[in-house]
Amino acid sequence: MGAAGEEKAVIYLKEKGFQIIRQNYRRKTGEIDIIAVKENILSFIEVKYRQNDLYGSPAEAVTKQKQQKIIRTAQWFLNENPQYGNMQCSFDTIAVTDYRIEYLFNSFGVM
Repeated sequence: MGAAGEEKAVIYLKEKGFQIIRQNYRRKTGEIDIIAVKENILSFIEVKYRQNDLYGSPAEAVTKQKQQKIIRTAQWFLNENPQYGNMQCSFDTIAVTDYRIEYLFNSFGVM
């Protein structure tokens, strides 16, 4: 189910003009679902999928602990890819359900 949610998110981002840099970027600190660029902003994106909002928004599942892992993993990415070092960064969430996609720009983190 999570992979299907991520694929919906990738399609959504491409339709909105994002360039997908990496998917499922993993390091010992954690994983980033999608790394994308649009208008000189480097976005580190966590995708959360639920069938519906019955038990809350999928975005509510991005806990502080998960956010910290993503931020540390983003630092690894930037160290390994200095060509993106001068870009503004955002930490975003895409909440996917069976009937909608919600993009939450800069929903957590400071770098």
